[in-house]
Amino acid sequence: MVVGDRIGCGPVAEPVIAVVGGGQLARMMAPAAGELGVHLRVLVEARGGSADQVVVDTPVGAASDEAAVRALVRPADGPAADVLTFEHEHVPNDLLADLIDSGVPVHPGPDALRHAQDKIVMRERLTALGVPCPRWAPLPRDPAEGAEALGTFLAAVGGSAVVKTSRGGYDGKGVRVVTAPDGGPDLVEDWFAGVAAGGPQLLVEEKVPFVRELAVLVARRASGEVRTWPVVESVQRDGVCSEVVAPAPGLDDATAHRAREIAVTIAEGLGVTGVLAVELFEVASDDGPRLLVNELAMRPHNSGHWTIDGSVTSQFEQHLRAVLDLLSATPARRRAGPSWPMCSGPLSTTPPTPSAPSSVSSRTPA
Repeated sequence: MVVGDRIGCGPVAEPVIAVVGGGQLARMMAPAAGELGVHLRVLVEARGGSADQVVVDTPVGAASDEAAVRALVRPADGPAADVLTFEHEHVPNDLLADLIDSGVPVHPGPDALRHAQDKIVMRERLTALGVPCPRWAPLPRDPAEGAEALGTFLAAVGGSAVVKTSRGGYDGKGVRVVTAPDGGPDLVEDWFAGVAAGGPQLLVEEKVPFVRELAVLVARRASGEVRTWPVVESVQRDGVCSEVVAPAPGLDDATAHRAREIAVTIAEGLGVTGVLAVELFEVASDDGPRLLVNELAMRPHNSGHWTIDGSVTSQFEQHLRAVLDLLSATPARRRAGPSWPMCSGPLSTTPPTPSAPSSVSSRTPA
């Protein structure tokens, strides 16, 4: 099926990958798809959006529109998709399960995606897998019971914690720091009211005194092969990833190895197919650096945009390879060179030395 590492050469029809979501991540899949000889069909939200500007086959529709998603994978006037994948996690799982039952490969599948859609489900599963996480607890839906549980948790962790909505939050949204001296549960009274009205359940996590934030990208094929990129440091501004340094400066080999082991454990334990981003807190301790898992994303991620120029194989190419269950390519880092912007944002004009890590800036959503 592969000739000269290109799919679709000669008489073999090129595979069709259907992608839900027409933003910058889907757009960045296009060059890799062209190199591989893969046909991208992207469900875009509207004409003129990021992916619609560069991808030819772009039906318009919402990720929540069942008819639009079904037409994406099995259009009336074109070939059926060989696989369905995503640039975001906000797709109805019941629909995905039904597509799988009808013979459509979906990667990552709904059983994996639910862990990226619901933070309580994620924390429960990661805890069961033995993955290091901050101390956390789900908060009862009843406002009075939730407030009492939050007060008890604050007392147990030193009076400061982070309350999160279990679904829908990203880039600092759906996250609120609460402290006992400033009112504790009163600081999220409006959120408790939202839960009582049918909104997503809340959870609380300890406020981690981290030294810095790290991220690991891992790609996993449906048949089980796993590849990881070098561990990177991510710099957040206003809850959004603003800069990524690859590899993470000053990270000792043992901690880097442990970070990659955590990412592989999660990918295998959740059954992820495609690219998985694992965001980590690095915490200082007397026994050396500790790592705690912060967030997950089951798709290409802005902590991996550096791989376009800084790695032999970008996260976008590896994602396409993985969802098609093709042999993966090396994720090794290229020799260090000048920094490149992934979208917009300030960059230093001074090129790094040959041994320095590469740094990229991004103001795009995770």
